[in-house]
Parts: sequence; C-alpha cells; structure tokens
Amino acid sequence: MGAEKVLMLLVDGIGDVTLPAFGDRTPLEVAHVPFLDAIAAAGLNGLMDPVEPGLACGSDTAHMSIFGYDPRIHYRGRGAFESMGAGIAMAPGDIAFKCNFATLDPATGVVTSRRADRNFEHLGPTLCAALDGLPLPSYPNHKVTVKYATEHRCGIAVSGPGLTDAVGGTDPLKDNLPLLRAGPEDASPEATATAGLVNELSDEIRKVLADHPINQERAAAGLAVANVVLLRGCGSRIRVPGFSEQHGMRAALVAPTKIIAGLGMSFDVRELEAPGATGFYNSAFHSKAEVICDALARGGYEFGFVHVKAVDDTGHDRRVEMKVRFQEVVDAMVGQMVRRLWEDEEASGGAVRYTIVVTGDHSTPIVFGDHSHEPVPFAIAHVRHVVSAVGGEAVVKGVKLGPIPLPDVNNPPPISQLLHQAALQDMRRKASWAGQPWVPGMPAEVFGAWREPWPQAVRGDAVRSFDELSAARGALGRFPGSQVMPTIKAFTGRPPAAAAAV
Repeated sequence: MGAEKVLMLLVDGIGDVTLPAFGDRTPLEVAHVPFLDAIAAAGLNGLMDPVEPGLACGSDTAHMSIFGYDPRIHYRGRGAFESMGAGIAMAPGDIAFKCNFATLDPATGVVTSRRADRNFEHLGPTLCAALDGLPLPSYPNHKVTVKYATEHRCGIAVSGPGLTDAVGGTDPLKDNLPLLRAGPEDASPEATATAGLVNELSDEIRKVLADHPINQERAAAGLAVANVVLLRGCGSRIRVPGFSEQHGMRAALVAPTKIIAGLGMSFDVRELEAPGATGFYNSAFHSKAEVICDALARGGYEFGFVHVKAVDDTGHDRRVEMKVRFQEVVDAMVGQMVRRLWEDEEASGGAVRYTIVVTGDHSTPIVFGDHSHEPVPFAIAHVRHVVSAVGGEAVVKGVKLGPIPLPDVNNPPPISQLLHQAALQDMRRKASWAGQPWVPGMPAEVFGAWREPWPQAVRGDAVRSFDELSAARGALGRFPGSQVMPTIKAFTGRPPAAAAAV
C-alpha cells in the first residue's frame, strides 16, 4: 500500500472569537458538528496561523502559504487570481484586478456600498458583457477584458505594452469613503503610466454603467445601483513550480470562488466543476463532496481540495445565527465525504487509504465583520479512524447522500434557541471528555435530540471537539501555514519535500 490520498477541506472564515451573545462561546462551540468533532478526536489538532501570528491575512496570501508557496516572495496581487479563475487567460506583462460592482454617490464621489448586491448572479454577466472590450481613448494599444466571477465580483485584465502591477487601486475598502484614484507604487515611468491607465479605466467604466438599463431598472425599483466597479489588488501571473512538482501529488480542487480557482490554476492544480456549487449561501454542498471524492477515487488524483465560502460570508455580513447554521451545513457535507471515502477504502480491500484535513484560511469574527489575526483550528486524521470515532460503520453508512438542506437566511433562529443548544453541546462535550459511552435513548433534555454520538474513540491527542479553544490543546500546538503541507506529507507517509522549497 502506498501513501494515503488526501482530502483537504478549507472553510473560509471559520474562526471566530467568544461572543457574549453565546455565553462567551465561539460559534463553533455552539454548532452541532459531530463529524468535525470525530476528525478532531480521531487525529491530531492544533491552531494554525495561515501566514504568521498577528497578521490578518487575505484568502489569497493564506492559501499560498498553506499550499507551500511563501507569499512574501511570490505574491503579486490578487487580481490575477480572480481574473484567471473567471476565465481570463493572462500572458506575461498583463495586469489584472479583483473587482466589486458597487454603489457610488456621483454627487459626492463617495462609495456608499462596496457591494451593490450579493445576489448578483443574474445581473453580473450582463454588466460584464457590456464592459468587455471597453476602449480606452488615451490608450488605443491596450485591451480590456472583463469576466464575471461570483456574487458582486468580476475580474478585469488589461494587456498591452509598458504595464506594471506596481500601482494602487480605486477601492476605499470601507463603505462611505471616497472613491480612490490609483497611484504609482514605485518611481518607475511604467508605474506612473499604468496608474493613469487605471484611472481612465475607472472613469470609462462609470460612463458605461451610469445609463445601463439594469441600473435604470434598479433605480426605478428603489434598489442600489451598480454604477461603479472598484479596482483592487492589481497583480500579474506568478511563476512558481507546480503543485505536483512541489509536493509529489497530482492535485485537483473544487472552488466556485474564482479567486481560489485562479490561485489553484497558478499552481497547476486542476479545477473541477461541481454542478450547483456557488460561492454563496445557496451552494450545492453535496455536489462539492461528490465531485472531489469521485476525483480521488476514480480520477487519478492524490490530493483533493475543497473551498467553502458561505461561512466567511456570514462573518462579513455579521450573521451570528447563520454562522452557526452554516458550520452545521459544512459538517453535513463532511459526513458525506467520510462516507464516500470510507466506502472506497472498503471496496479496495484496504489497498486505498484516505486522510482528511479540515482547517480555515483566516478568522472572520462576527463582531468585526472582517478578517482578523486570530488563528484557526486545524485537524488531520485517517478516515478509518474517523469512522471509529463517530460511532462506527453503521453511523457512517447511515449518512444520507444527496442535497443538504440549507438554513433560511431570511429567518434566522432566535439567540435563545442557540443558547439552549450551546448548553446541550456543553453537556455532550463533558460526557465525551469523561469517556461516557453514547447509547440510543439518551435523555434529549440533557444531551439534545441529535442522534449522532459524541466521539466514541480517541486517537492521536486528547482533543475531542473541533473548535478554537479545544484545538489549542492539540499535539500540533500553534504553527504557521507554511507547515501544513509538511505535516500532511509526514502524516500520509510521503517524503518531506518533492522539490526545492519555495
């Protein structure tokens, strides 16, 4: 038997802080996540700083670090990742931006909302088509390419002579601040010229959007108009060794969020399409599980990566109740992953084995509504041990495949209901730590009405639940994202480095 195959699940924005509304618990401590808890109980745990302690990083730099590519050396802006993921082919010398359709008060020049509307999938492609190929009167030798990404986002790339990514953007990064003018970030003539191009691009985009029929209809309906595109993260395509060269594993990813898809493409990681999967609350989570497990079992891949965005959106939107509920949706998806991988192990007669890894790329605390510097929980375990921890084969094979019910984002549960759930979760954790066996018929008024057992077998370290505070007790301690791939390779019996470190 060779080295184990790996399924890595990265839950964007999974970490949080203790909240007074939850009795000083984090959302993960409130959520009912039996399969995540089983992974924690079955393997090794720790707290991971995606780049370094104290840094509130973006998803792009976090993923680079986690995949084993030092962002301090290789990062060239996030625009290229977003644009490539949206389907724009980038050549050397091209620049690109990660962009938001937003709302501008033309009388004051203030960006009143950096997101015109998260529910934008039916409008974004039409607006992007109107902007694609936009001429720049002062720059006739340059070509503008615009592609829709997800939600309110798009990618914009510019090709032509004399460009550099050493320029700023137009995004003020917060609501109710003036639209910025791009400026050079070094003293080169290319930077000065490119900044002028970017500002003309911003101006010409606003001219097109001002009178677009979509915005006329939205204004008449009293909805926020998408009359500006915020340009940020100017970047060019990075040049690094591919993932298989770097780590000795053929890799594929499922990441409807275009910036993550483009980042994977930069590392020669194959992007797989999961029907119905999105980067928002309405995603088909079961489709992600099915596609990545099938790729590992039958597609010839040894490393499968899945990115989930919805939990991060709850943090940015400050939806405290929804963060709990979508963490529970993620757990249901993990249950399906464990079942599919376990069944493939059984079908192979033990010739194929799997390891599952769960972590995040940063914390997005509800109280901040943005990324923060808190570390995120990390857990790694052999799937066969997860099966034992969750209560055995019967529990795993009882997991239903197919669509996972989604919470109603317009009708969040009352905080009182979640506080009661938190108390029940506390009792389950205490029983687990005490080594109390779970048996059917446990009193629901003490342990809740859930039928999934708390962890029934513990291996690796003593951690029995997947949350920020429990992970701090894990055997892996606190470590930077650059150690994730070495940890995975050591855990699965692979050599520490398949190529020179980058």
